[in-house]
Amino acid sequence: MPDAKPNPAARDSFVPHAFPEQTVDLGEVAMNYATAGSPGKPALLLIPGQTESWWGMETAVGLLASDFQVFCVDLRGQGRSTWTPRRYSLDNMGNDLVRFLQLVVKRPAVISGNSSGGVLACWLAAFAMPGQIRGAHMEDPPLFASELLPAHGQSIRQSVVGPVFARLNKHLGDQWSLGDWAGFSGGDAPPPQRMQEYDPEWARAFIEGTVAQTCPHERMLAQVKCPVMLSHHSRTIDPTTGVIIGALSDLQAGMARKIVTDAGQPFEYVDAPDAAHSMHAADPPRFAKMLTEWAGKLP
Repeated sequence: MPDAKPNPAARDSFVPHAFPEQTVDLGEVAMNYATAGSPGKPALLLIPGQTESWWGMETAVGLLASDFQVFCVDLRGQGRSTWTPRRYSLDNMGNDLVRFLQLVVKRPAVISGNSSGGVLACWLAAFAMPGQIRGAHMEDPPLFASELLPAHGQSIRQSVVGPVFARLNKHLGDQWSLGDWAGFSGGDAPPPQRMQEYDPEWARAFIEGTVAQTCPHERMLAQVKCPVMLSHHSRTIDPTTGVIIGALSDLQAGMARKIVTDAGQPFEYVDAPDAAHSMHAADPPRFAKMLTEWAGKLP
């Protein structure tokens, strides 16, 4: 296996944020995270999406800290956490979070993840250690739609984001080895901070299908062992090409609901077609209210 190493692009370009950051050694990776709120409150783990460091959820963290002790992480290959060439998979990233829950949170937690982080919230609902997860919120997750060969509906290559990932990998290369941001963006402006903190090999893992190769979404959903909530945001299907403009289609959300309920677990569906993909960033009060109200109903 190639040597894991810290983020080479962002090593000298990190910026300060509102909450202090810490690092925990999980073995293969050192995971960066921030916390807010009292230890006497219920535990909440927030998982960012692809191309997002923990601070993309910073405003939501502040709002949620009155009701939870909030933990927000940088996944491997993002932010200040270790970058791991050819090791970006749902199983590897999910097991990072299992270790984080065991070593840092140390008690049952509510999970909320956006986009790819929402798929990882589902992974935890299925495969975390017994007693670690009280409930899992999937914020606009690309279930099935981020797979190369999904059991239901369109694949990553039939989504609006698939070509973007292909161009990211082509112009930036693994671990920014090419670094042609101008070629990707078509302009002279420097890459935004969140992209400086992102290993574009994540994108290659998705377009080549290796990210879910050992974890088909249909099997994962059938293994869910706790209550889940799926909030489904803005989406449409291009009538000419059939491409999904959004995270997942209505068909795919419906299949996720059926599979989880057939497994005997509660499934709450929030239809929010007016919401941005990252509701936590575009409308933090709405996101915090939705999550807090749902979590308040959990056992």
